Amino acid sequence: MYKEYFGFVEMPFSIVPNSRYLFLSQRHQEAMQNLQAGLGDGGGFAMLTGEVGTGKTTVAKAMLASLDDQTQAGLILNPTFSNIELLEAVCDEFEIDYPEQASLKQLSQAIHSFLLDSHEQGIQTLLVIDEAQHLAADVLEQLRLLTNLETDSRKLLKVLLVGQPELQQHLQTNQLRQLAQRITGRYHLLPLNAQEAGKYIAFRLETAGAQQMLFSNRAVKSIAQYTHGIPRLINLVCDKALQLSFHQGEKTPSQATVEQACQQIMSFQAEVYQAPVKQQSAVWPKQVQYSALSVLGLGLAWGTFTYLPQNIDKWLVNEQVASDLKPQIKTAMQAPIEIQAETTAPLLPEHIAQQLTQGTSRASAIQDLYQLWGYQSSLRDGLCLSEPQSVFVCVEGQATLRELIQLNSPVVLNLTFEEQSYHAVLYGLSDKSVELLVNQSLVQIPISALEALWQGDYVAIWKQPLRETLREGDSGEAVAMLDLLLSEALGENVTGQELFDDELKRKVEAFQIWQGMSVDGIAGKRTLARLQRIAQLDSPILMSIDEERG
Repeated sequence: MYKEYFGFVEMPFSIVPNSRYLFLSQRHQEAMQNLQAGLGDGGGFAMLTGEVGTGKTTVAKAMLASLDDQTQAGLILNPTFSNIELLEAVCDEFEIDYPEQASLKQLSQAIHSFLLDSHEQGIQTLLVIDEAQHLAADVLEQLRLLTNLETDSRKLLKVLLVGQPELQQHLQTNQLRQLAQRITGRYHLLPLNAQEAGKYIAFRLETAGAQQMLFSNRAVKSIAQYTHGIPRLINLVCDKALQLSFHQGEKTPSQATVEQACQQIMSFQAEVYQAPVKQQSAVWPKQVQYSALSVLGLGLAWGTFTYLPQNIDKWLVNEQVASDLKPQIKTAMQAPIEIQAETTAPLLPEHIAQQLTQGTSRASAIQDLYQLWGYQSSLRDGLCLSEPQSVFVCVEGQATLRELIQLNSPVVLNLTFEEQSYHAVLYGLSDKSVELLVNQSLVQIPISALEALWQGDYVAIWKQPLRETLREGDSGEAVAMLDLLLSEALGENVTGQELFDDELKRKVEAFQIWQGMSVDGIAGKRTLARLQRIAQLDSPILMSIDEERG
């Protein structure tokens, strides 16, 4: 229809999957890195969640395309299986023979034989299950049992679960606690912001043969706002805008045409997407002005979590270890951070002020923070009252921006404007700006603006799955988790064993010596608290902002 009119060689915004249109934004790439790290070494499970249309399947297929020759992979879509049907689907995907009317035992044995044969040939097996939120609890448990087959150093079957946010809540039930403990890589995929949406649209146009960017910056912002940054909805809106523009004889879609397309497409979507982000009038204080900040050696690489804020006693809740912890923590990146003097510059644009002051409750911001970790928070979690069975510790405190930069992990900030409190998640930063997550939307502001609105109050969460003392002779999954954490902290190989033996005791002692603690080879509360803060295996980190996109 409009393909020849605009000079395309193919339709740029078709929603039919096409590997040529694989667009990996910074957050898509971050998701891949986190999941690959979680599935590496001895890990058996990883989980990717996100709202409908955010690109979860795109990430999964990109991971599959990047596998080496020593990895075989299977992809199961839209599963609504019973236990037996799941195992049959696994067999079908990997072309494993099994008898008709096979029992669970027969299917499991066939899969185990296949995995052992593959391992002997030096081949790793990966199973990706899309729309995993549809799997019943007993089916997920059957999947966990499949991964029990392992060598001394790794699982013979690795599993990537891909699903909507309901999957997070599903895995936090008591029935699935064992499976949840085995997930060593989690990532919650957020929608695109306006700058990323612009790059996404330009990429698809160029791939389809366009000679120019057909949508203005203003049009892109409108599309991103109406679609809430959901790639699938962006495709639908852009396609409709090009259709309307063709019928009206426009060389490029006008702003009015884009607005019309947005309204037509979004009127048929779920209620949550039927209107653009609400905006409220806001006047920013005069002191909120631009300034320059030079941040050197921020250590925005994966796994850099070993530098803690000065008020560390508030992080290690009820653990009297603050006095001797800070001097012992080492980091490879301690370059000085120089803050330059403030300079006079214009106030923030009004649309940014409106976005930032829409109002986010503290509980909602904490929920957003949990989602970045790949978890669904409960009502108590939102109040920073950790559930007794939760693997998380929620802490409140005060810190400087420098300390949060060195911590390198998202936290909830309490912002104050005209005696009103607003809450946002610190999501990313550069040498001049910070990026805040507000009501599932990303807002970029100068650092000086943040310093004018933020008095240092923050809420943070970190994982502490191990609470009970572990010593030589103990056994179980908690021991395997202890070995995983110690190996990560010490840079040693993971054994994957569930027995606290002499080798694991040696690791505990090595960690205690490194940290200047009493050396007894027992993983008590103080040792566990310190270890789990240092070795956060699947922690989100602060994103690095691309200044060119702002």
